[in-house]
Amino acid sequence: MSATPPSAPATNAAGALSRHQVVAWRNAMFVIFALCGLALASWVSRLPAVRDELGASTLDMGVLIFGLSFGSILGLLVSSHIIARLGARTTMRWGFVIAPIGLASAGLAATVGPSFPVIFVGLAVFGAAFSICDVGMNVSGAANERALGRAIMPIYHAFFSFGTIVGAGLGALAEALDVPIAAHIGIIALVIVALGQVSLRFLQDENFLADGDEPVADDDHSKSWRGRLSIWRDPRTLLIGVIVLGMAFAEGSANDWLTLAMVDGHGVSGTVGALMFGIFVTAMTVGRLSGVFLLDRFGRVPVLRGSAVLAIIGLVIVIFGPSAEIAIVGIVLWGLGSSLGFPVGMSAAADDPKTAAARVSAVATIGYCAFLVGPPVIGLLGEHFGILRALLVVLVLVVAAGLASGAAREPKNPTVAEA
Repeated sequence: MSATPPSAPATNAAGALSRHQVVAWRNAMFVIFALCGLALASWVSRLPAVRDELGASTLDMGVLIFGLSFGSILGLLVSSHIIARLGARTTMRWGFVIAPIGLASAGLAATVGPSFPVIFVGLAVFGAAFSICDVGMNVSGAANERALGRAIMPIYHAFFSFGTIVGAGLGALAEALDVPIAAHIGIIALVIVALGQVSLRFLQDENFLADGDEPVADDDHSKSWRGRLSIWRDPRTLLIGVIVLGMAFAEGSANDWLTLAMVDGHGVSGTVGALMFGIFVTAMTVGRLSGVFLLDRFGRVPVLRGSAVLAIIGLVIVIFGPSAEIAIVGIVLWGLGSSLGFPVGMSAAADDPKTAAARVSAVATIGYCAFLVGPPVIGLLGEHFGILRALLVVLVLVVAAGLASGAAREPKNPTVAEA
């Protein structure tokens, strides 16, 4: 990241950003995505310890995870309106204070008491602020793609995965050393606030003008609540939402349940379960880093369809594999297959800068329905059939995502030029 944050407005007198500003913006986005991954994985990696502290059943844990999903949906429903009023950068500045407070509150309540209701509320606050930041990050990231003149969204999401790798590793270490949940999560929250506020100083206005651009007037999708909500009537928006829904479910089910599935379904220890979650996010990171090359070479649609096939094969191996060692192969394929659906869907949703915030918000809301519906559904099925068998429901949505992949096809006159 650049040593000195840009102090000038997002657009200079000529209407364009300098190369220094664009690169600093890009590097700041790397850090922001990584911090979000760190936050989420830090909590997920301690779920076995949270369950033990609460003495909770599988169904109880599904309800608890629902708190995070519930907050996320609420945040997504208002995200485009908040971003339209404040801008992505200011929205994220607030989110990077509120989200860590909710996360730290949940960690404290898991240790002191412990208190199931307080954890639920803390996770709901964290989820709401986190999801609003998520939309802001993707809107800002898509704008930075336009400024850079190349596709880079999968790399941003790879940095999210880098953050989850670090979070999973620290969680496994904290689990092995028996570090109290409150201490572990509290430190992580402080790190996120500090680094997040520094990084946000380098972001630029998502409505910048590139060289040669003409100012874009507000349209019905950006100037009113009703106009922004009208984006939901667009068939392409809904189909991209199906892609993100299926792939987010594939990714989110691992975030929510992989650790517990390996502990309960394959008989590994809590520490090994956390490490296997680390393998999953590592595979996702590899998939996202290689995704830019694959997308440039083959385009969005073939890559998304191939990703769906990998995810399906991986899930089958994890669910039906006879041993934890064989399940590792499935975890790798599951992670690779899940890696590109969300970032490619976000990039496709932001193809038109005039409707980017509204469309990204709508697509993300559809995708996050996986996080809203998924935890209690898998928890309910897991209570009766086991967590591994409950993961079969993920296959249906991944198949649907593969079938809807055509909606993500690049526009004939793309906004982002090839590198």
